[in-house]
Amino acid sequence: MFQWLLVSRAGGLFVFRRAFNYQQKFSLVNVKLKWVKDGPLDAVMAREMDLKATCILVSLISSSQGGCLPLYRLFPHRGQLGLPHDLKLSTFIRRYPTIFHESYVFDTGGTRVPCFQLTPEASRLHEEELNVAKANQRDLISRFCKLLMLTRDRTLPLQTIDQLKWDLGLPYDYYDSLITCHPDLFSSVSLPDDRIGLKLRLWNDQLAVSQLQMNAAVQQKEEDIKNGCLAFPVKFTRGFGLKRKCMLWLEEWQRLPYTSPYSDASHLDSRTDVSEKRIVGVFHELLCLTIQKKTERKNMSNLRGPLSLPQKFTKVFERHPGIFYISKKCDTQTIVLREAYNHQELLQKHPLVDIRERFASMMRRGFLDRSRGLYKKITDTVVEEDPSKNDYNYELSDNGQEYSVRTLLFKPGEMDQESQQI
Repeated sequence: MFQWLLVSRAGGLFVFRRAFNYQQKFSLVNVKLKWVKDGPLDAVMAREMDLKATCILVSLISSSQGGCLPLYRLFPHRGQLGLPHDLKLSTFIRRYPTIFHESYVFDTGGTRVPCFQLTPEASRLHEEELNVAKANQRDLISRFCKLLMLTRDRTLPLQTIDQLKWDLGLPYDYYDSLITCHPDLFSSVSLPDDRIGLKLRLWNDQLAVSQLQMNAAVQQKEEDIKNGCLAFPVKFTRGFGLKRKCMLWLEEWQRLPYTSPYSDASHLDSRTDVSEKRIVGVFHELLCLTIQKKTERKNMSNLRGPLSLPQKFTKVFERHPGIFYISKKCDTQTIVLREAYNHQELLQKHPLVDIRERFASMMRRGFLDRSRGLYKKITDTVVEEDPSKNDYNYELSDNGQEYSVRTLLFKPGEMDQESQQI
């Protein structure tokens, strides 16, 4: 008979675990499973190419005064977009004329500077996105609190949160629009490395239940629930061949005790399979908190310290290809939760996912139309309009310089020849 211990975490969460000696018996089994390409999941990554960068630009432009930003004001945000170093920002923006409309501002020296605003269709969709985010704010706050509860001190550096905000569905200006509105939940703290962090003020027992535990009644055997040995849903790529030795190890591994990612695991030996199952549980929960059940691998790596994980912890992604898929599309590695997808379809769609899919559809349509020559420059004439009737006639000041704005008659998008030097 195995002994059982009742262990409590500071904050009030109680969980049952098998005795410490039992857990240490299961040393880390040396198995290596091959990576097999998953076409449908790779297709999900491919169809979202450039989507994140586009949505960031949409947020920047829509929040600017007058809803129009000259190119030089977009340059400081280039690092957030994740674009290739050899791709000009202006070239990227002009790929999607259904999203961005281009005009010009003239600097004091008479040089034309490209200026971008949203097309009416993109502007309407962004407004709908803001309404959807507002309607689902309670869900967003709950998921954000759970993210902080996964960490050792309920604290994350703002820099790390910035890297995860796209995956979590946080608004671009989340600190001002969300965090400052809930001083009862969040507080800013100074970290030992002089960075600024965000701390969850109160532990919430009701939130400290993992998605695997919530699904247990439907997905798990009654005996496994009683014994605390929850198993992870496993799906392999079609044609994936699993050796008998690996199958036996996986079956045994699934029967090991499940340690909640919200409970204290400092007593676990990192060299054991039980500890590895806890690490898998942490990332399973983390991906469940994202709205598309995926994130870049580098984002996971940045969480090692806050999550108190051992060195080389990301090896769990290679060792468990039936739980996680590593997509190598779009020149990056993205970790995808397999159980969340049926081929290319996300099984449970957050309302923001639908908005993003519509943005992606607009981008593809504009890109194809532009390649077919449907967006052509029609004149180089500068039009002097009545300032009271011209939405673009306002003055911009940057570093003490003033720019008067004039509009050129261009159809949206096709200005590469005019701005090759930018």
